[in-house]
Amino acid sequence: MKRRSLPVAAAFAATTALLLTACGSGDDGSKSNDKIAGADQSSASPSASASASGAPSEDKPDGVDVSLPKDVDLVFDWDKPKDKNEAAAMDDAANYIRAIYHGVVKRTADDAAIATYSTGGGLHYAEVQIGDRVKNGWTATGTRRHYDVSTRSTTSGSAVEVAFCVDSSKFYSKEVKTGKVIKGTPSITDFGYFKIIMVKVATSDTLWQASKVYVEEKAAKCQ
Repeated sequence: MKRRSLPVAAAFAATTALLLTACGSGDDGSKSNDKIAGADQSSASPSASASASGAPSEDKPDGVDVSLPKDVDLVFDWDKPKDKNEAAAMDDAANYIRAIYHGVVKRTADDAAIATYSTGGGLHYAEVQIGDRVKNGWTATGTRRHYDVSTRSTTSGSAVEVAFCVDSSKFYSKEVKTGKVIKGTPSITDFGYFKIIMVKVATSDTLWQASKVYVEEKAAKCQ
């Protein structure tokens, strides 16, 4: 069987702690008075390495590189919500995923993109995913699709839950030394349901960081 993209660290598999369970467009940008698990962690300003860099967007640090080689295609089939904060959080959730695979390709988690788009549990999750591949001599190749996105904000608007499905049936690990692509028989293990808690950086109007990652593996609802 092929190596799954973004294998789940046990500490982040507690999807039942989150209240939002349905996939959807999240276009109404509605706020929720319910607590979002993991959203109690506020985000300070980015680290020194990240403060001098960031996604090339207005009010964000310039120069953070989340580029990927041509054989790594991360597709975000997402419709942006009307709420400005939720739209920004969704954008940076995508940047967070790009940053992880940028780190996989570059063979390091010590990267400005990781520092820019993650904090706390999100930072640890990224380090685990990148470290696992570096340890095993793998990089990534193929197409990974993200879809059926929904968003939900805390009442204060300082945290947003971005939930979405992932199809990695055409996304594979590749041995760095040999270039061999590790494929397997397509199955339900290729589908996952992710919930990323994004928190707003206090010193920026638009920059959001992943603070928690929850994953439901073998997500039949995403098939």
